[in-house]
Amino acid sequence: MESFEYVVVGAGLSGAATAWQLAARGHEVGLLERSTPANDAGSSHGSARIFRYAYPDAFYTGLVLEAKTGWDELARLSGKQLITPTGAVDYGTVRQPERLAAALAQHGIEHELLTAKEAQNRWPQIAFDTEVLWHPGAGVIDAHESVAAMVDQAVAHGASLHTNWTLTSIVAGNSSYVLTSEDGRSLHAANVIVAAGGWLPQLLGSLSLPSAFLANMPALEVRQEQAYHFPYADPASRDESQWPTFIHKREGWQAYGLPGGRDAGFRGQKVAEYNGGKILPSAADQDGLIDSANRRRVIEYVEKYLPGLIPEPYAETTCLFTNTPTENFILDRAAGITILSPCSGHGAKFAPLIGQLAADLATGTGTVPQQFRLVAQAAAGAH
Repeated sequence: MESFEYVVVGAGLSGAATAWQLAARGHEVGLLERSTPANDAGSSHGSARIFRYAYPDAFYTGLVLEAKTGWDELARLSGKQLITPTGAVDYGTVRQPERLAAALAQHGIEHELLTAKEAQNRWPQIAFDTEVLWHPGAGVIDAHESVAAMVDQAVAHGASLHTNWTLTSIVAGNSSYVLTSEDGRSLHAANVIVAAGGWLPQLLGSLSLPSAFLANMPALEVRQEQAYHFPYADPASRDESQWPTFIHKREGWQAYGLPGGRDAGFRGQKVAEYNGGKILPSAADQDGLIDSANRRRVIEYVEKYLPGLIPEPYAETTCLFTNTPTENFILDRAAGITILSPCSGHGAKFAPLIGQLAADLATGTGTVPQQFRLVAQAAAGAH
């Protein structure tokens, strides 16, 4: 039976980042993936995820700054452009652009507050309804290429990648854990890091975690999100650099959009309703079907607020969000098992940093922000 010092379960963005960090530090690492890295059934596929610094909480803005160092290092090591610069605009009555500007100012990040008219003059393809925050340091992450780059780095440092390895249980032994797959294969690990994304809820009961630890676990909500690609109305707009990413948040509705890149054949924008998909028991229950009411809402949104697009989607897709009640990430450890859930629809941009934090926690060489520990999550849920 194969044996490893550390086994990472899940080769999405956070798992691949963790395996990279552990292997680069000289540890013996196994990386298990139920399918293939960044596969379409998970949360880390495709070419279009938003990278941004704008958060109402300066804590997260600071974490993005830390994560960017890791992104720059990964780009250098891989020789790939993993983040395409586009800048970002944030607006809407609930988005509170002035609050976002304050967080950016606290960290010295370049930004501008514009009136709706000023923003309209700069980006006539978007209809703004409030003051607008612009920060040029934002961009679009190629999630698939980023996962591939991190897996490549992990393997280059000696990690062993196991694909089509679906975990069903972890059983604690005297000095190690036995991990068993769906088809009966097994291996030993002294330490385990579980980064299973939307599959985490169904796995929690079979991971040999202490009951006191599990008692503090917040309810995880897995959603099958839906996104649509809309063609540019003006052929000149095919230059995606003319389109910033955007988050538009009004009472009862939040939309986001970004250049679709390779996923959209470089000819359209990816637009979606945030947390507009159906709730699933776990990722295993996704069906990949688009909800017609959701499609209609997004088309109506494009008709009203995105005059630079033709309101007829030429492609559509589903993906997974795994949300915590507070949208804070989970990053905690019990005995030799570390649990990651850095999702909630906004985790992609932090991937290199999450890998560093998870490696620190699993090896006992560092700490993680208190907000990510289960005790803090339970306390937040009590109020």
